[in-house]
Amino acid sequence: MGLKELFEKKVTIYKKKDRETWEQIRNALKNAGLKGVRAAHYSNDVVQAGGCAAKLDPRDFGGHGKIDHDIYFIEVRESDRQKALDIIKEAGLVTVVDPNASIDRAVLVTEEQEKEKKEAGTD
Repeated sequence: MGLKELFEKKVTIYKKKDRETWEQIRNALKNAGLKGVRAAHYSNDVVQAGGCAAKLDPRDFGGHGKIDHDIYFIEVRESDRQKALDIIKEAGLVTVVDPNASIDRAVLVTEEQEKEKKEAGTD
């Protein structure tokens, strides 16, 4: 790998709160031998600590156990973008870059409600 490939700009081809699809796309790119792929995840949620300063997310206490709130993304070198998209298409997968992935769903719902109120002319 030369310096050009090492420092080449990366573009995001997948970003969403969906671990299963992320793993499938990551594996498809890996199996195809595409180099310079960055596949990772991060948590962007800031949640108030539970009672007694416990570092627990109160949203995780449902009937189905811990909820995955992470945002999963895949980046490839700019020169490999089309090749990566072709590999994903051949694998029968669909890639999505969700611009709202890092926004909490409650914030989106509130924004949608405010927009509907403005359109209806009620405040």
